[in-house]
Amino acid sequence: QVQLEESGGGLVQAGGSLRLSCAASGSISSIDAMNWFRQAPGNQREWVSGIGSSGTPFYADSVKGRFTISRNNARNTVYLQMNSLKPEDTAVYYCRVSLGSGILYWGKGTLVTVSS
Repeated sequence: QVQLEESGGGLVQAGGSLRLSCAASGSISSIDAMNWFRQAPGNQREWVSGIGSSGTPFYADSVKGRFTISRNNARNTVYLQMNSLKPEDTAVYYCRVSLGSGILYWGKGTLVTVSS
């Protein structure tokens, strides 16, 4: 079993910054891709950003230039630095980890609220 613990969410004013973390623990042989998703009230869950085992980052157009994803392989942790936050970034943010075996694990989510 693999457990994912997210942290770093909270309330911030528009234009502010937050840094999310997601640490994986448990029976981990190797981690492939690490991704962040978000789900706003009434909306479907959407992909935000991802990073492969090589460290190459990918971003949704809506966050490109404002968010930065990174990972620490030694700590099995993925980060999402969120700058210039907007009210429309308000959502529950989830991390998803893909193991080398292909199995996916989801975190429970952390709430980000951006006030105008």
